[in-house]
Amino acid sequence: MKPARCLSSYERQARERGFTRIAGVDEVGRGCLFGPVFAAAVVLDPARPIRGLRDSKLVEVEQRQDLAAEIKRRCVAWAVGGADVFEIDRINILQASRLAMRRAIEALAERPDYLLIDAVTIDLPIEQRPLIGGDRRCRAIAAASIVAKVHRDACLAQWHEVFPQYNLASNKGYSTPDHRRALRKHGPTLLHRFSFEPVRLATSTVYWSGYQTEDMIRSVLS
Repeated sequence: MKPARCLSSYERQARERGFTRIAGVDEVGRGCLFGPVFAAAVVLDPARPIRGLRDSKLVEVEQRQDLAAEIKRRCVAWAVGGADVFEIDRINILQASRLAMRRAIEALAERPDYLLIDAVTIDLPIEQRPLIGGDRRCRAIAAASIVAKVHRDACLAQWHEVFPQYNLASNKGYSTPDHRRALRKHGPTLLHRFSFEPVRLATSTVYWSGYQTEDMIRSVLS
């Protein structure tokens, strides 16, 4: 792992080109079976560096919470956006992740003029650079991953109180053995993602999956 000071090269390159409000953007929860996908956007302040920024998955829980609080105190702007399970099932998880990222960007108190995004591009008229593994390579994206992860974990802790049988506080909605066992025993909730196979296999009820062919659509409309 490179030291944190080496992770700011992408922001530095953007500043050298004249950009001043550079937002890092990342999502969390794409592979989960339960709940919305969340994203965060963070505009770091180059005059107020934050030590310890790295991929949220590599940071212990308590340190991650401390870092999220420090990011919010020291950054220029931050925001969180999401896409709910109904949007995920309607437009697919990739497009829902991009939608959550766009909503986070649009919610920023200061509009960014450049975006550094983990792996994808966003449908916004702002110059942007997608970075594969961006949360490991870029400070701004790492900051966004931490803020998004802490926010989603807090939401899952609340949903655990509503649905304790799925152990969401521990598995965070991912496809862990205990979560799959709970799905087989109790079936899914309305906040599970029915477009994900483990959820579909855990229900015996008939659910709407959309028109399968153009002929089916024409037969209804004619």
